[in-house]
Amino acid sequence: MTPEQYLSRIGLSPSAVGESDIESLQRLLYAHVTAVPFENLAIVGDPHGDTDGSGVVLSTPQLYEKIVTRERGGYCFELNGLFHWLLDSLGYDVDRVAARITGDGGVELPANHHANVVHLDGRYVVDVGMGTPKIRQPIPVNGPALTDDVGVEWRVIEAERPDVTHRVEFRYESHEEWTDRYVFDETPRSLSYFEATNDYLQSAPESTFTGSPSISVGTENGLVYLDAETFVEYVGSEKHEEPVQPERWHDVLTERFGILYPAD
Repeated sequence: MTPEQYLSRIGLSPSAVGESDIESLQRLLYAHVTAVPFENLAIVGDPHGDTDGSGVVLSTPQLYEKIVTRERGGYCFELNGLFHWLLDSLGYDVDRVAARITGDGGVELPANHHANVVHLDGRYVVDVGMGTPKIRQPIPVNGPALTDDVGVEWRVIEAERPDVTHRVEFRYESHEEWTDRYVFDETPRSLSYFEATNDYLQSAPESTFTGSPSISVGTENGLVYLDAETFVEYVGSEKHEEPVQPERWHDVLTERFGILYPAD
């Protein structure tokens, strides 16, 4: 396991992130969300074949082997879990924090999202594990709202509830109202802290991750998304979708997301 190989996986040279500063952190985050897909194939398996999901194990060496060596993706526990290792290896002061996804009408589960908080001149939420929309830049905690390069505005504000400390919100340029993305508290956690929720989310029938495939990766203009039947491209807040026939599904997965699945 080397930071250099990880950087190569996301298309960066060590010289591009030589300093542990906000500019390098921005390059790392952007490169990651546009190179490494968010995907749950290890849970649901092949929707058009007979390959079952291999499951998700929260072990840093196994995450490294999957994401870096085999050039796969993962969901939040995997992506932010391993990205924490990279940031720590590059000299950043970074904490794993437990979050709860909100705003989808479901039940909030304890620690159903893993995020990272980096300490520089201030504190920044750094998250490479979102589905849609992607967080494409570090977001200052209790700082000003920032608009990313595809027109999504993000902010981290104090939460008005006793069980968490902060709330992550977003809105598109054309919208006036803010939308909750998740809440979190700033208590540093170990990777093992997320094991119970990880086991639940990859096995429970009611989990959003045990149904259809969900694959997405950032692009220069937004992101692309694939489920079992449909390919979607977001350009800013505009959405374009087209059906994908079963015989073309694996080709789209490889061509647009860089995933060969199942691997030869």
